[in-house]
Amino acid sequence: MPRLLLNADMGESFGPWIMGQDEAVMPFVDLANVACGFHAADPDTMRRTVQLAKRHGVSVGAHPAYPDLVGFGRRTLACSPAEIENMVLYQLGELDALCRAEGTRVSYLKPHGALYNDMMRDQHKLAAVMSAVAAFDAGLPLMLMATANPAPARALAARHGINLWFEAFADRANDAEGFLVSRSLPGAVHHQTAQILEQARCIATGQPLIANDGSELRLQADTLCVHGDNPESIAAVKAIRQLLDTLP
Repeated sequence: MPRLLLNADMGESFGPWIMGQDEAVMPFVDLANVACGFHAADPDTMRRTVQLAKRHGVSVGAHPAYPDLVGFGRRTLACSPAEIENMVLYQLGELDALCRAEGTRVSYLKPHGALYNDMMRDQHKLAAVMSAVAAFDAGLPLMLMATANPAPARALAARHGINLWFEAFADRANDAEGFLVSRSLPGAVHHQTAQILEQARCIATGQPLIANDGSELRLQADTLCVHGDNPESIAAVKAIRQLLDTLP
């Protein structure tokens, strides 16, 4: 299997309010999903995060969201496809300007929170995000959730002329179709390092996961999402990095 890249959400602080532990996580990941101001972050935070990523040789990706600072982008908003396309373009351009100022560029796009989940369930919203990517830079990969049946997303991406990176999660439970189990349900988030590490190993080696209904689930992923907002999760990030570096 090709090398599995680690990605993490970064730059989600806002003014004096600190979210996450970016300094501790950045050395262990390949891809940094940088918040673009709609669910978190501000221009100063964004530029500092770009600088941190560049210092560690980490690729910067745009992490656009619904305009929902209060809800951290986790609430679905009644936005039309045209509004979604425009808000994604806006956030892409904002982050890319700061990247250019630091001598780098946005390398990919991964929507955040409710927008990410909504586009996986609604082809019109997914098409809107793809249209934004195609209009901005058709060579920019779009990161989206690896599911049991990626064919519809692949077909839609082909029509828009863009590339996809499929993403799996080391610390989240999946349903039988591969979608993430809602955070409102028990067991949706894994907290034990051993469980997180085992899920990462299965994804990296193409072994089946166990869905929340007990069925086997195989996910073909290009990248693995990790979180590092507390000491326990940072330990898991380090362990996953070590695991991936030892795989053939």
